Formats: sequence, structure tokens, C-alpha cells
Amino acid sequence: MTQDDGELDSLVRKRIRALRVAQGWSLEELAERAHLSPSSLSRIENGQRRLALDQLVTLARALDTSLDQLVEMDTQDVLSNPMIDGAHGVMRWPIKADPGLTVIRQRMTNPPPDSPARMRAHPGREWLVVLSGVAVLLLGNRRLRVETNQAAEFPTMLPHAIGTAGGPCEILGIFDRDARRGHKGEPQPD
Repeated sequence: MTQDDGELDSLVRKRIRALRVAQGWSLEELAERAHLSPSSLSRIENGQRRLALDQLVTLARALDTSLDQLVEMDTQDVLSNPMIDGAHGVMRWPIKADPGLTVIRQRMTNPPPDSPARMRAHPGREWLVVLSGVAVLLLGNRRLRVETNQAAEFPTMLPHAIGTAGGPCEILGIFDRDARRGHKGEPQPD
């Protein structure tokens, strides 16, 4: 067995136990769901019994996860540094788990447009989280006030625009791939 195999084996055993505990299940409860004896499950979790593929499949189902998620080696870095676009005053972070999503942090100082003709509509979905201040979200015919620590999620096929309410605000915008493409001419993530 290689070092990577040993690490994976240990990781899978820890995941099984952590998922069982997160569900609030005893060894007996999970063992019953997975059609194992409690002592066999205990030996699996403690590394005293070999992990068999058929048992992993059964355990994954019993834990309401997939085999892929149960055995996935997590080799990605946990921390991510922002890319700074000084020309547009934004920081952006790629989301490693879903490369189709992009996060942009932006300080806004302008109110939303006063003309509906300046609102955008395009395919996709966006999320807006206000970090400080108050943002105004124009969404179709609605004018929504989004305060610090509030969030909004909306389909971008609705005409929309974002601005501030009386002072600067700082926001996180999260864009799916289609929404990101729809903001041509605005600060774009790579």
C-alpha cells in the first residue's frame, strides 16, 4: 500500500464516522442501515478491518452520499487569494468546487440607474451579499433594499441593476457562468 492509499484509507474511515456522528446515529443505527454488524462497523471506522468496495457502496448509500464523495481525495488548497482588478475597483475569487461560479467583491458608490432602460437582462443566476452599507436592487418592477448581512438571489432574465442607498456599500456578487457572460463591458472575471 502506498502512502496515498494509506491516507485515502484513513480519510474514508474518518468520513464514515464523521457522517454518522453528523446524522446523530449510533454505531448500531448505521450498522442496521448498512446491513452490517455494529462490531464490523466499529472495526471499519477504527481501521481494524479492511475496507471492501461492496461495503463502501452500502455505507455511502446508508449515509446518503455517493461513493465518489466518500472516497474523493481532497487535494485542493483550502485558501484562495483574490485577484485584484484595480481599474474597476473589484476583487474576485475563483470558486474551486464549481469553476462555473465566480465571486466578485466590489465597493459601490453610485445609486442605481434612474431609467429602466439601463437595467440588464441576460441568462443566468446571481447572488448578492451586502458586506457593509445598504444596496438597492432593482429587479423587474421592484425596488429592494438589501442591508448589511442580507443577501438576494435572483434569475438574471429579470431586468436588474444594483446601486447604493445614500452612501457607499460593499458587496459580494456571485455569478454563474451565464450571468458572468451577461455582464459584457463590466469588470469580468477570467
